[in-house]
Amino acid sequence: MRRALLFALALLTLPVHAAELKPFTASYTADWKQLPMSGTAERSLTKGNDDTWTLSFKASMMIANLSEDSTFTVDKDALLPKTYHFERGGLGKTKKMDLDFDWSQKMVTGTDRNDPVKVPLNRGMVDKSTYQLVLQRDVAAGKKSMSYQVVDGGDVDTYDFRVLGTEQVETKAGKVDAIKVERVRDPTQNKRITVLWFAKDWDYLLVRLQQVETDGKEYNIMLQDGTVAGKAVKGS
Repeated sequence: MRRALLFALALLTLPVHAAELKPFTASYTADWKQLPMSGTAERSLTKGNDDTWTLSFKASMMIANLSEDSTFTVDKDALLPKTYHFERGGLGKTKKMDLDFDWSQKMVTGTDRNDPVKVPLNRGMVDKSTYQLVLQRDVAAGKKSMSYQVVDGGDVDTYDFRVLGTEQVETKAGKVDAIKVERVRDPTQNKRITVLWFAKDWDYLLVRLQQVETDGKEYNIMLQDGTVAGKAVKGS
């Protein structure tokens, strides 16, 4: 159960269009409906002097914590990952992953739970953090269905999404008009449901995430506060 909530927290992302990246910060609250348990999460995007961007994520709750950091560069309309770090601690199983993306050698190397990783690298492949920025760019561009090749340790998984429509979401920052997006899974293989809402008027900032596990447990993550282009997010 702890792992499921941390997975939901890890889907949080920043408001970004790949062609016009700007630094952002956002804070979220997370609630687990079946248990008196809550958590918080923060995400930030910063740019270095060498045109390398860093996307950082931290989540904490009563029994566990999680951190995730990605660095990448922008080449035309593509995000090219450079490094990826993931670490989860607390009760239960811990996990640590470090990956390096070598585009000159077209190879991903690193470790996953101390096991060596070596995966052929092709353009379009992203890590488990930067794909979220690509998803927001595609939603902003008006795409209705999206598919991404995501490096997860020694595996390359396909993540599929589809746009369900528009909906108004009430957050702590006020009511915002959002695009509703669903993670597409084969129901015969995985019955988990993941739905995300991106704010249309705030560079498609993720304002809500809902996840329903196969056992019926439900998690809701909601924007607490954030800034877009230096302005505080405010709804109606």
